[in-house]
Amino acid sequence: MKALAEASGVVARPPGEVFDRLRSLLSGGGHPMRMDVDRERGFVAVQGGWWYRGEYRVTPDPAGARVEHRVVNAASRGRWGVPLANRFFVGFRARTAAGFARLLEELSTPG
Repeated sequence: MKALAEASGVVARPPGEVFDRLRSLLSGGGHPMRMDVDRERGFVAVQGGWWYRGEYRVTPDPAGARVEHRVVNAASRGRWGVPLANRFFVGFRARTAAGFARLLEELSTPG
């Protein structure tokens, strides 16, 4: 699967706490999504719609927990159309980065 956007940052909280909070936040969305969780690897992904898959990885960092996020093209049909469609979504990467920054702020607060 090809990455369409990527972002990462550090949260000054323990990795296990950050992972659990992230999983909880992702499961509370208003859109029907399939969720894949591998707590041992610190990996959680949400997938829904035609092409969208958001992958998150939480790993230890000297300052707390490093959170990495990738948006990938998971389309099984019409895969070629996703990059074309995203060109029409001017600012997609910037909106993804801004949303990720807000997520990091939320993860930084005690649960």
